[in-house]
Amino acid sequence: MWGVDCGRVKRVLQYLLFFSVIFALVPQSFAFQVDWPVVEQEAGELLSRYVRIDTTNPPGNETAAALFWKEVLAKEGLDAQVFESQPGRGIVYARLKGGGEKKALILLHHLDVVPAVKSDWEIDPFAGEIKDGYVHGRGAIDCKGVAVTQFMALALLKRLGVPLKRDIIFLGTADEEAGGRNGAGWFVENHADLIADAEFLLTEGGGIRVHNGQRSYNIDIAEKAPCWIQLEAQGAAGHGSMPLPETAVTRLIRALERIRLHETPLKVTPAVQAYFSALAEREDPIKAEQYRNLEQSLADPTFREEFTKNPAHNALVRNTISPTVLEGSNKTNVIPSHARAQLDCRLLPGEDPQQFVTILEKVVGDPEVRFSILLNFPPLASGVETDLYRAIRTVAEKYDPQAPVVPAVLGGFTDAHYFRRKGIVSYGFTGLPLAEDDTRRVHGTNERIPLASLRQGVQVLADLLQELDK
Repeated sequence: MWGVDCGRVKRVLQYLLFFSVIFALVPQSFAFQVDWPVVEQEAGELLSRYVRIDTTNPPGNETAAALFWKEVLAKEGLDAQVFESQPGRGIVYARLKGGGEKKALILLHHLDVVPAVKSDWEIDPFAGEIKDGYVHGRGAIDCKGVAVTQFMALALLKRLGVPLKRDIIFLGTADEEAGGRNGAGWFVENHADLIADAEFLLTEGGGIRVHNGQRSYNIDIAEKAPCWIQLEAQGAAGHGSMPLPETAVTRLIRALERIRLHETPLKVTPAVQAYFSALAEREDPIKAEQYRNLEQSLADPTFREEFTKNPAHNALVRNTISPTVLEGSNKTNVIPSHARAQLDCRLLPGEDPQQFVTILEKVVGDPEVRFSILLNFPPLASGVETDLYRAIRTVAEKYDPQAPVVPAVLGGFTDAHYFRRKGIVSYGFTGLPLAEDDTRRVHGTNERIPLASLRQGVQVLADLLQELDK
């Protein structure tokens, strides 16, 4: 019979045991087949190129971005379609085919960005510079970094031939920063057939939040509703050298000051309470108890003052008002007959926008100041008892067993509501780990994203897509 080297067999078994233990500790995916530093470099360079395409809205010019993605996708063997809701307002759509056993998932992002004043930035906001471990520029996080993360996850699945049971749709829309009527709204209305088989959607908003070194997986299941309001004041016109007792400008200033001093009431919705109950798990015992009984805690003046000092926390427990646009005369020596202002108001789920406007009209108390609603849509929520939510939880446990998975309410809004109306379960979750110092730059100056966050975001999202496919 064959001779057996028992010592050698024992060593082989030890090696097999060792590697089986190590493999069990590593998130199950194609991790061993991917050179993640190379992925990080590729993602950073792709985002750098993408940031250089100026899609400031207005006017948008998203078609240039849509054509950029069409070219990038073509190099991966994926055919993309570009649509225009209006000249220059482009939308890109592509699909990675799966086996069809399960319904499709949409990876949604938007192509437009908010304006950036170059002189206010340390680095040209449209240079796409890579420096000190960051990609700098407008849209680095919102939302071009999200798009790159989604594309890289999709590309890795295709390159490695990972079998999928569902199609994955790559969808980039125009006009999100202005409400999405010329982007996601138009697409859902005119090309609903292209997403008719979609069951789930992932988009911007939530992700992995890093606070004081601790991580939480925030999944946005609902959003506050925008209620953009315009105030218009009338008055006598005249020469700036001869002041009048009352003008459109002074009337408008008085109205805005009364609104500024108005405090909207505090209200804790069930979704917000669930969010803070989940966060309580990582707080000290006193704060944890306060978070678990948030409405009662907010009745205490000391806690209320501390809690609402955090702008993100404050926005989750009340309707908010931010004056953003002011217009009067275009000449210093002309008293205008007309002045207007615009307010960016965000309403909690369940709030009546018309009732909110009526309250502000009473606060102002001037019939010569007219109010009108520029943008509003009802908030919709997605439940948490879904395969997608469970898949996010499973992936979170692989990477961060101690990190809470938190159902959250987004203080802003995304294009998700257009798809929720079609019955598609939609979550704000990117997989990107971001610290507060980076997230606070969104829509502000010096927006940037760490290269390491791009790499980790791709890894988490790719794992999530595979977990969901099981």
